Amino acid sequence: MRILTVTALAAALTLTSIATASARVEHFPRDFHVEHIKTGDATLYVRVGGQGPAIVLLHGFGDTGDMWAPVAKALSRTHTVFVPDLRGMGFSSQPKGGYDKKTQGQDIARVMDALKIDKADLVTHDIGNMVGYALAAQYPQRITKWVIIDAPLPGIGPWDEILKSPLLWHFNFRGPDVDRLVKGRERIYLDRFYNELSANPKAIDEATRRHYAWIYARPGNMHYAFEQFATFNTKDAADNKEFQARGKLPMPVLALGADHSFGETQAAVMREVASNVEGGIIKNSGHWIMEEQPAQTVGLIKAFLEKK
Repeated sequence: MRILTVTALAAALTLTSIATASARVEHFPRDFHVEHIKTGDATLYVRVGGQGPAIVLLHGFGDTGDMWAPVAKALSRTHTVFVPDLRGMGFSSQPKGGYDKKTQGQDIARVMDALKIDKADLVTHDIGNMVGYALAAQYPQRITKWVIIDAPLPGIGPWDEILKSPLLWHFNFRGPDVDRLVKGRERIYLDRFYNELSANPKAIDEATRRHYAWIYARPGNMHYAFEQFATFNTKDAADNKEFQARGKLPMPVLALGADHSFGETQAAVMREVASNVEGGIIKNSGHWIMEEQPAQTVGLIKAFLEKK
């Protein structure tokens, strides 16, 4: 079910929220608008614009759909681009459950239904990769190409070894006190990720840091971000192994790893679950590819999606 009434005030508050937080975070193109699309127990905040074949862009932790503004700008002249915030994150609603990636893949399929989109290209980063795999595995006929960027898939390939990395302690940061440990300290918590998982922390500028700290400090947002991680080993790994057992994904996949982060492992992981995988490296970048190397990342995405 789709909420069709998007008021001028709502559009101003949402699409220009980047500008209110800081002037240096890039805007979406002016023709984009926001729709609030019900997907069952969640209502997703979805930026929509452009014209032509559809592309869906999925974000991860430490960002929201706002991260994709440069990609939307590059592709919306020739494509319809839609950019949701995942359930519980950004400006989407915060249902108590459904943070497993199988359910969230169904969320995105329902957004496509509401927008009358039968098929789409897919671009994902971080936790968006995990939602993207669940989407592509459940609805392989609906995803035409997929660009997956710099994050593993629970239960697939070297997952157990990846979990041993001390940099990934946050995958298991849970318990009754996590909310109050971070409340009021969202900027400190996010700075840790920007500083330790980047090639050059200065590339994530003050404006970007303030913007996302403001969003993640909204009531409930950090709590439900933690819920995204909580399902990695309780549900997502088992679901992914079940998807993998059904057979490899048929669509062309570009697997991009940052040279100071996931690197060539991204393509190795994807070859476990997809039959047509091209690997690539984002140079001079850590995990935060859109903040550290936006032009290079946009160029690689655009070239792959436009390749015949």
